[in-house]
Amino acid sequence: MKVKKSGKQFAVIGLGRFGSSMAVSLYKMGYDVLAIDNDLKKVQDFSNDFTHVVQANSTDENALRELGILNFDVVIVAIGEDIESNIMTTLQLKEIGVKYIVAMARTPLQMKVLEKIGADRVVAPEHDMAQRVAYNLVSTNVMDYIELSDEFSIAETTLPKAFIGKTLIEANLRAKYNINVVAIKRGRHLIVSPMPSEKFHENDVIVVVGDNNGINGLESLE
Repeated sequence: MKVKKSGKQFAVIGLGRFGSSMAVSLYKMGYDVLAIDNDLKKVQDFSNDFTHVVQANSTDENALRELGILNFDVVIVAIGEDIESNIMTTLQLKEIGVKYIVAMARTPLQMKVLEKIGADRVVAPEHDMAQRVAYNLVSTNVMDYIELSDEFSIAETTLPKAFIGKTLIEANLRAKYNINVVAIKRGRHLIVSPMPSEKFHENDVIVVVGDNNGINGLESLE
């Protein structure tokens, strides 16, 4: 058992690819992580990787209470293949009063069900990754793309030649494309929340957030 670290406490239920990656990332960032799985072999495989790793049936309310699940700030339900267990675990967590529940969905229907039963946030990692890869394949300029909603996204894209030498205010991206530049990557230097007077350089990479149509319009520029 490892020594508890500082900050928020997270519980991750399900040690498949998504769950284990999430737990590892949180633990490396310095957070206290309880990892739970019904598969003893997975529990043994990860026994030295997190603060606590336990075998438990997450659909059992008593088992969850005995683990002190209510003490955790965020509980992530990362059960992938067993959709019934995923939904039942989320429902149990909601009913016993867990503060914040993040649930993983594999299908649009599962996502709707999880939202209906009270998950605070539903993520669909396979869908999101497929969408990002597809967008990158059809785009020559966009380096990364994350859809935030049906209307808004965040994208990392090479600077269109039309804006080289212009300041942020001269480019007027907010008015023309309904997008905001949140960062400029210039070689190894990252300019976060650039000033309106910041001038774009050749080979700049910009990180923008805003309207999907605007991002598509920006991407079509030479």
